[in-house]
Amino acid sequence: MNTPHRPIALVTGASSGIGAEIARTLARSGHDLVLTARRIAPMATLAAELQAGGAAITVIGADLSQPGAALSLTNELGARGLSIDVLVNNAGLGAAGRFDRQDPVRVGEMLQVNIVALTELTRLLLPDMVARRRGGVMLVASTAAFQPGPGMAVYFASKAYVLSFGEALAYELRHSGVAVTVLCPGATATEFFAVAGADNSLMAQRFRRMMPADLVARLGCAGLARGRRVVIAGALNRLMALAGRFAPHRLTLPVTDRLMASGQPGEPR
Repeated sequence: MNTPHRPIALVTGASSGIGAEIARTLARSGHDLVLTARRIAPMATLAAELQAGGAAITVIGADLSQPGAALSLTNELGARGLSIDVLVNNAGLGAAGRFDRQDPVRVGEMLQVNIVALTELTRLLLPDMVARRRGGVMLVASTAAFQPGPGMAVYFASKAYVLSFGEALAYELRHSGVAVTVLCPGATATEFFAVAGADNSLMAQRFRRMMPADLVARLGCAGLARGRRVVIAGALNRLMALAGRFAPHRLTLPVTDRLMASGQPGEPR
């Protein structure tokens, strides 16, 4: 049960990385939390930490890569009497490699998590926020959203969808009392590169520790509180996003391709 007078935030992908840090940031700012991800054990550990700080925490296991998972999750929220004030769509999947060589199952899971579940969960929870004329939605995209990405073509394209969807949604809801913020981190110190199979890429080797996850989370939550439409985490990432958006693709495509290539001498992608 949520603590009286404390808003409830639902954070997807809350088992580690940026999602866990967003949960910590929101708990410190007076939110109770619903944490959801596939892995229960790390969320249970995080829940104990946040409960010690005074937040009420609910942990719900969910695999958003499966069709219908967003609806099942919202039904579970209703069964537990939980009304969501802030939705953080953080869950995301990546996969490295040339598109025609990628596992079709993994490609489908990426699309399901990064696009379908994100869209469905937002659609299911947003009307109640609009009816109350208060609330917030954070969509976690990436600086990858600003240019095509050879070597991670589906991932980059999915994040472009998130950015476009979020900006349009923020404009539609500008007078509704509900804030919508798209958070665009750059390379961050999380498990992402390892899980995506891109641990040997030049991007992972050179830029992974550009920004810690807790700083990304604080910037995103501050942007949401201020009603900012897009938050690009870090000055260098803002510069890279600007270049990705406005530089000719004939220049950015080879650079991105090189960054996503393996850093091992002689090892093909």
